[in-house]
Amino acid sequence: MIFRSLYRIIFASITPLLFLNASCKKEAQGPKPGEQQATTFTNPLLTSAPDPFVFQKDTTYYYLHTLGNRIQIWKTNKMSRLKDAAPVTVFTAPASGGNSRDIWAPELFFLNGKWYIYYTGSDGNDREHRMWVLENANADPTQGTWTDKGKLTTQPADLWSIDATVFQRDTSLFLIWSGRPFAGGTTDLTQNLYISRMSNPFTLTGPTVLISTPQYDWEKRGFGVNEGPEILRNAAGQDFLVFSGSYCGDDRYSLGIMSLKAGSDPLDAKSWNKVATPVFTGLASANAFGAGHNGFFKSRDGKEDWIIYHANSSAGQGCGNSRNVRMQKFTWTADGLPSFGEPVSTGQAIAVPSGE
Repeated sequence: MIFRSLYRIIFASITPLLFLNASCKKEAQGPKPGEQQATTFTNPLLTSAPDPFVFQKDTTYYYLHTLGNRIQIWKTNKMSRLKDAAPVTVFTAPASGGNSRDIWAPELFFLNGKWYIYYTGSDGNDREHRMWVLENANADPTQGTWTDKGKLTTQPADLWSIDATVFQRDTSLFLIWSGRPFAGGTTDLTQNLYISRMSNPFTLTGPTVLISTPQYDWEKRGFGVNEGPEILRNAAGQDFLVFSGSYCGDDRYSLGIMSLKAGSDPLDAKSWNKVATPVFTGLASANAFGAGHNGFFKSRDGKEDWIIYHANSSAGQGCGNSRNVRMQKFTWTADGLPSFGEPVSTGQAIAVPSGE
């Protein structure tokens, strides 16, 4: 009788706890209000966002674009939700000097265990545009201290240069950029693509090698321009160089492509073959004018390839802050060439990258 009474007391004490525990588990397993996973997104991702670039490390994406007087990094694990990421300012232009104005086209790379940002800067005079480098040893580029490593001086002459990107092949580093074959003081605005070997992530050893100059009509609208170079590698390990052609304020600004011969020397201009026609152009019906200056990334699960680029939403908006950032999936041909298709219309639902 005593044991039976004791049993009733114990059972009555623990029963509410059992139900409470079950209720808590059930609540934890269900979706929370407002956290339902989105399966689609629409372009544009951000407005006033020219020259977009993405660096992917594991399943984390670091995004940057031109801001003019500073550099910010957006950190996210879902590119389709880029607008939800809070940007972190990692560099503010000084009041004077060669990198005090025109802070353009920043690109972020993880090299030799450290982070580097390559960007364009000037003192406000067009002829003084040059490439600059920042360094950060922190594991997270949005944290820690960014150190100014100074100007990247082209060899043997210090030439007008913008839009630096890094090409890494095995243990060798190369810098590719858009430049003019002079230091300044001329009215010729033609921009070419150049390459140089690097002895470390902030030093060019030269020589400067010309690998592309505007030669087709689609590269000369407004005036002759090759800029915004980006390396793209296919599954077989073949390297391509995707670049923007024509003046950035022209509605026909487009993307072109060059391929690097397998096993060849990147510093030999004959190693690069340019396709005669653009591979990605604007589309008026998609509200995409002047589509270009792109970057690339993989989906979180590594199964999809994506291009990110800027475009104006209306004709005649020029080369300014009306440019907005967009992204879309692309595929590969049987020959291993990228197939970018056409710009997806603004406001059209697009499936999020796989793995998000």
